[in-house]
Amino acid sequence: MSPNPKRPVFLNLMQIRMPVGALTSIGHRISGVILALSVPVAVYLFGLSLHDEHGFARVMALFEEFTFKAVAVIVVWALAHHLLDGVRHVLTDFNVGSQLRKARRSAWFVNLAGIAIALLAAGLMW
Repeated sequence: MSPNPKRPVFLNLMQIRMPVGALTSIGHRISGVILALSVPVAVYLFGLSLHDEHGFARVMALFEEFTFKAVAVIVVWALAHHLLDGVRHVLTDFNVGSQLRKARRSAWFVNLAGIAIALLAAGLMW
């Protein structure tokens, strides 16, 4: 048995150039996972802040830590990206912006707007 000469021997995934729509789709999936994981944490922190003054002070102290702020910025990016890309998908369901040129433009808009909103949130937190 000889190996198939058409089969790739080495596939470097870092050299594959994916279209912007594919990157937006991957970002949509990643942002969905981040949002799903952040909901229980947000509900817990919200409940803790409403429990008593000590709980509220503990939650406010978390917002002073760099790591918590960084995670909050990531969650804000996930929310912005997921929402914007969801609207983009709904519009394409109604055949608005489904042509290739417009779809690429809207994918770029979703990616850049999600990053811009996250940077705005980071600027407001620090």
